[in-house]
Amino acid sequence: MSKPLKVGAVVITMGTRPDELRALLDSIAKQEGEPVEVVVVGNGSPVPDVSGFSCPVRTVEVSENLGIPGGRNVGIEQFAREDGGYDADILLFLDDDGLLGRPDTAELCRAAFAADPALGIVSFRIADPDTGVTQRRHVPRLRSSDPMRSSRVTSFLGGANAVRAQVFAEVGELPGAFFYAHEETDLAWRALDAGWMIDYRSDMLLLHPASAPSRHAVYHRNVARNRVWLARRNLPAVLIPVYLGVWTLLTVARRPSGAALKAWFGGFREGLTTPAGDRRPMKWRTVWRLTRLGRPPVI
Repeated sequence: MSKPLKVGAVVITMGTRPDELRALLDSIAKQEGEPVEVVVVGNGSPVPDVSGFSCPVRTVEVSENLGIPGGRNVGIEQFAREDGGYDADILLFLDDDGLLGRPDTAELCRAAFAADPALGIVSFRIADPDTGVTQRRHVPRLRSSDPMRSSRVTSFLGGANAVRAQVFAEVGELPGAFFYAHEETDLAWRALDAGWMIDYRSDMLLLHPASAPSRHAVYHRNVARNRVWLARRNLPAVLIPVYLGVWTLLTVARRPSGAALKAWFGGFREGLTTPAGDRRPMKWRTVWRLTRLGRPPVI
């Protein structure tokens, strides 16, 4: 009988939600099967007290806020070995104000990745703990009306997912320069281009209070800047203007406020005029795979 896959977890925190963080760690400690090793990253702040849990919890603090992808990369690196491998087969990435809604989530992850060698990433279902409602934006596909339907998808949710560690070994970590917004899509496209698949699983549940992404002060600027960087880094040259043109039309059609639109176009301009990082355009067969999965990389 093969040895069960080892599961680790990365949680980033700014130290402002100590009670919620402890609730999350408690839900991880209660997972069935082998204990999940957790790394908590203090992203520009001290880590609150995380003692007293039955699962192993390590902490690391960085002196400045590296943003969401940068902070998670610090956590990933805590599992890295000198030989290029990782001390966990699967890494969970969980928001510090969420908690796992079922005690068998880690076991479900082990089973899913063991059963499908091509599976690289799993996106969890997110539901509000009070209402049980899953917001449509939390279902990573165009047909998002039924959050209880699991399926293959082309992206995943940043604070509620599991990634096979081998994916990072093959395609690299999250794009730290993005700071916030679209870093998951960048990793998803690179993983798909390398032959990995992504699943949305409704039975893997993270309870998280309903919120709007625009609560982040840098939302409109970063969404636009990173959208341009995403295209410049990953799309075949002929698709870049199509992708950016479609998103510009969609943004204007949604009629944001004047201030939001100004921030968005400022970010768009920044994305065009600043370095986007390494360019690795996806293969046309990846474009076709994205299209067959219902999300051609122009929408």
